[in-house]
Amino acid sequence: MPSLRLSEIWIYPIKSLGGVRLHTAKVMEKGLQYDRRWMLIDEHNQFMTQRVHHQMAFFKQQLHPDHLEVRFKDQSLKIPLSHSHNEEPIASQVWDDEVMVYEVSQVFSNWFSLHLGRPCKLVVFPETSPRPVDPQYKVNDEHVGLADAYPFLIIGQSSLDDLNARLAEAVPMNRFRPNLVFTGGEPYEEETWRNFKVGSNYFVGVKPCSRCVLTTINQDTAEKGKEPLFTLSQYRKAGNKILFGQNLVAVNHTEIHEGDEITF
Repeated sequence: MPSLRLSEIWIYPIKSLGGVRLHTAKVMEKGLQYDRRWMLIDEHNQFMTQRVHHQMAFFKQQLHPDHLEVRFKDQSLKIPLSHSHNEEPIASQVWDDEVMVYEVSQVFSNWFSLHLGRPCKLVVFPETSPRPVDPQYKVNDEHVGLADAYPFLIIGQSSLDDLNARLAEAVPMNRFRPNLVFTGGEPYEEETWRNFKVGSNYFVGVKPCSRCVLTTINQDTAEKGKEPLFTLSQYRKAGNKILFGQNLVAVNHTEIHEGDEITF
């Protein structure tokens, strides 16, 4: 039987903007280092995502040793990774969770506001700020950053291949915003995984990931369609949820690398 191998590692430093592919990543409690530690909030301090603001897909991110570069068409912004922030906390929401975040810089907020065409702020969520995962699915009182609900998401390439075989037009993996992609194995088998290792790092699968309309937004054009959600709803429905991928928490916090073997 072919081995299971970690084939891609992705982070999304600013929530709901374009992903960054890495060859190696540090595993931290709240998610991979720099993954969804920043987000944009609107004038009501509510988190902003592509679900509502499709044009956020046009913002592309690139990680450098000391800064995050965000590009919008021919404009770019450099955000220092160790940037100080305003000391005044802002109470914001990520779904049902209240999170205390801090505006990084009014200059950065103005840049995003200009390109989005509406007032918004770039905020950061410090590592020390609490946000527990759903108690029903915790293993060791884990916390999460600004991801929707869990620190990590894994999807098998076989799962995407099976879905694309059912679609008139194939979709790329970026529609599903995984952190970890692996090769080998059967379609959707990751949703049955509980305890496993990626390289030397132990993970626990806690809950299959329920999918939303963000999967229907083309990450190159920001156009919204009905696929792949419509097709997934025909065969991947559990109750009123459409499932694709597995949410994870980490048991320990080492490094993972593309090519790492997945073992049980």
